[in-house]
Amino acid sequence: MEERLQKYLANNGIAARRKCEEYILSGRVKVNGQVVTKLGIKINSEKDIIEFDGKKVEKVEKHVYILLNKPIGYVTTVKDQFDRPTVLDLVKIKEKVLPVGRLDMYTSGALILTNDGEFINKITHPKNEVEKTYTVTVKGIIKQEDVQKLENGVEIEDYISGKAKVKILKTDEEKNFSRVQITIHEGKNREVRKMCEAIGKKVLALHRRKIANLDVKNLKIGQWRYLTDTEVSNLLK
Repeated sequence: MEERLQKYLANNGIAARRKCEEYILSGRVKVNGQVVTKLGIKINSEKDIIEFDGKKVEKVEKHVYILLNKPIGYVTTVKDQFDRPTVLDLVKIKEKVLPVGRLDMYTSGALILTNDGEFINKITHPKNEVEKTYTVTVKGIIKQEDVQKLENGVEIEDYISGKAKVKILKTDEEKNFSRVQITIHEGKNREVRKMCEAIGKKVLALHRRKIANLDVKNLKIGQWRYLTDTEVSNLLK
């Protein structure tokens, strides 16, 4: 059975489909010993030999989906050029898995890992608007006008943040800090931190509590569990 090369790569744990397309265009993929540099190629996995960076891409027998409560101090990559600990150091399984999206080194909380590249593509694609909910502690007192600014979108570098849901959880005038819950569906690089900076508030602590309806409140920091089939299908709806 024939399928597009980028779909085969994604379905077998190389990366999300869009990233696999980049890998093809940059000459990192071979089909039957020949470098492929254009999209639209179809392959038959029963006959053709597919290689990525010189290694044969084996067919994944079983897709796995994991929810991790990431600690601070771990980077969300497969391998780090500065030899810092990565989230894969916490998830010791035989399957090769990839993080779905990113959390920066100083942010804790919910992170999905999987070997299903098509799933990664669907969950991270902006059109699907998967919500992420963060608990944010900032220096200073958040006021209602700040909430309105965050909800309507604030200017961050070269773009305006999307509409957010914001709820004040706690303010402490004596210790001069506030804790808020922010729900967004974009998840651009360090977006929540930059949103808070845009209203003049420095982030002291940032924790992603939920991805869609997946909550890490029952997972200790550093712990992980497999997602159920129902949880996976709900994420894809």
